[in-house]
Amino acid sequence: MESMMMVIAMGPPPGAEGQQSPLFMFGWLGIMLALFYMMLIRPQRRREKERQDMLSKLKTGDRVLFSGGMIGVIANVKEKTYVIKVAEKTKVEVVRGAVSQVLDKGELPADVDQAQDVQTK
Repeated sequence: MESMMMVIAMGPPPGAEGQQSPLFMFGWLGIMLALFYMMLIRPQRRREKERQDMLSKLKTGDRVLFSGGMIGVIANVKEKTYVIKVAEKTKVEVVRGAVSQVLDKGELPADVDQAQDVQTK
């Protein structure tokens, strides 16, 4: 009986059930939008900017990895494409957006490095 009285005493006053300030609702909406922006939109914009910078700095002779898994050396830079040397006397023309990573001479792609680390452990 005593616990029932505590529950009744903790409830809202009569006639005020379910009423909240509209400012409270807009405040939570603003907080949620700010979190959405900070957690999703802002990092994606930063990654895209870094990628565009990487693509604009590519030049002839750079070793690159493509999204399809092919590795090659840039033989010629055009406005929207690269001519890539993938083997002796073999050149392929690819779209700029296909480049996923720039590799140093003799460097393996990042995901191959991780797989080798797992195998050696």
